[in-house]
Amino acid sequence: MDDIAFPTAGEGAGAPASKDSAYRVLARKYRPQTFEDLVGQEPMVQTLENAFDTGRIAQAWMLTGVRGVGKTTTARILARGLNYEVPGVADKPTVRLEQEGSHCKAIMEGRHVDVIEMDAASHTGINDIREITDAARYRPATARYKVYIIDEVHMLSNAAFNGLLKTLEEPPEHVKFIFATTEIRKVPVTVLSRCQRFDLRRIDQPKLVGLLRRISDAENIQITDEALTLIARAGEGSARDSLSLLDQAMAHGAGAIEAPDVRSMLGLADRARVIDLFEHVMSGNIAAAMEELAAQYAVGADPAVVLTDLADFTHLVTRLKIVPKAGDDVSVTETERVRGHEFAEKLSMRLLSRAWQILLKGVQEVQSAPKPLAAADMVLVRLAYAADLPDPGDALALLRSGGLVPAGG
Repeated sequence: MDDIAFPTAGEGAGAPASKDSAYRVLARKYRPQTFEDLVGQEPMVQTLENAFDTGRIAQAWMLTGVRGVGKTTTARILARGLNYEVPGVADKPTVRLEQEGSHCKAIMEGRHVDVIEMDAASHTGINDIREITDAARYRPATARYKVYIIDEVHMLSNAAFNGLLKTLEEPPEHVKFIFATTEIRKVPVTVLSRCQRFDLRRIDQPKLVGLLRRISDAENIQITDEALTLIARAGEGSARDSLSLLDQAMAHGAGAIEAPDVRSMLGLADRARVIDLFEHVMSGNIAAAMEELAAQYAVGADPAVVLTDLADFTHLVTRLKIVPKAGDDVSVTETERVRGHEFAEKLSMRLLSRAWQILLKGVQEVQSAPKPLAAADMVLVRLAYAADLPDPGDALALLRSGGLVPAGG
């Protein structure tokens, strides 16, 4: 499997929407259709491939992960693999879905009679589960397996969970269950113990940038690599969130999309200005730091986001101090790499750790403050004066040299 998978099998993939047709958002247009299209989920695909090849197919699967990593899409692809059938070519479950099978299109569009999707958020009661358990006794109409996909399964009531247990433990041979949830801790252990669990991973930033670049090229969107990196960072490992932001950037930019356009859209400060702000507070120049923050706020930057960016840069400098090769990551800009190495040589680990703790707490304070800019100012004051303090070892040496502490103290 390639490091960066690109969904080419989706309907309309690679072609802009015509003027006569309704626009389809990128997250739907480029929704994965096969296991190869699932970005960053190689361990799960390998497990399923081995299970299908050896005939050790589980009776139920639990898919969990943050929003937008592809739980529902993965459930549909899994249902497609279970019921994959191409007359004269394939007649058993597989993860190799090279060509469209008899049931594939209907399953991926969510309208196959034997693949029943249910949203547990709106079907929480025992009566909804009773319909499933009663219908599970009957064989599928046309497919190999009758597959029940229950999304946000953690929202089922206790009675509904209990009503599902018996059928889940000993389902008919023709029935499979696929559950999806963002709150795995809310699912009873009695249900989890009856399922194979797959934790869908956040997508690594380099892979996410690669995916966004491929889709941008397919849509003939002119966008810089720096702008894509900003979108991938804001997406936080979620393909759906990142594609939604790319959609928004296309509308915001109305042509060639540059990094400043994305920063303006997201309310972010220029990374170079964030580094300047970091330099001011680390050198104890609080007046310059407050002026810089006010200037960024005046052009639309969110104070909480500025502090978050400061914390991110503090983390980068700390990583560069420990692992200098961390600067080779494609998500690190040239400015961050060069100036980050300079700070890593100058600043002590104690100071960086102290700055991280102050910023981490400061972001929460700013988010809940009635006046975010004033709260952010006070965080910078605290950070600047903390940076000006000597390390405990240096303070002890100064005290001893002044005769304030006995040599044996």
